[in-house]
Amino acid sequence: MASSSSSSVSPKLEYEVFLSFHGVDTRVNITSHLYEAFCQKKIKTFIDDSLVRGEEISPSLLKAIEHSKISVIIFSKGYASSRWCLKELEEIVKCKNTYNQIVIPVFYQVDPSDVRNQTGDFGKAFAELEKRFMDDSEMLQRWRTALRDAANIAGYDSKNSRELEQFEAYAWICLK
Repeated sequence: MASSSSSSVSPKLEYEVFLSFHGVDTRVNITSHLYEAFCQKKIKTFIDDSLVRGEEISPSLLKAIEHSKISVIIFSKGYASSRWCLKELEEIVKCKNTYNQIVIPVFYQVDPSDVRNQTGDFGKAFAELEKRFMDDSEMLQRWRTALRDAANIAGYDSKNSRELEQFEAYAWICLK
């Protein structure tokens, strides 16, 4: 990928929205709600059950992120316990910086400052992951930076249903 957004050429868009989420925490509630809302509005949305069976997961996910106009990150208590989620997040932040991809964080039952600083329940989940990957301090630092950068983007709080309605409207406007 190019190092500067001004000199980079955006990849061909295949999806309007990429959903990044921790399935155990959110698949059957907020994620399925958002996915259905996007589908009803005919917004082409990538969700991990869209993966072609038999394909390697990581390259497919990374390509889907790169080929999306918007990435929606649903931060939940367990998000930071998943290396896949954090790899996705790292790629999302990279695409934001390289291609000016629109990134919309949704804070699902977590405080943005807990995501930003890896504190509270969110921080506990990240600490467990750190134990598993303590030999790769560079990767852990990239993930911390990506969490901080993404949590610094004005997002939406799931505890406020009015904000979620505004989120859906905002996403729709970004796609026009």
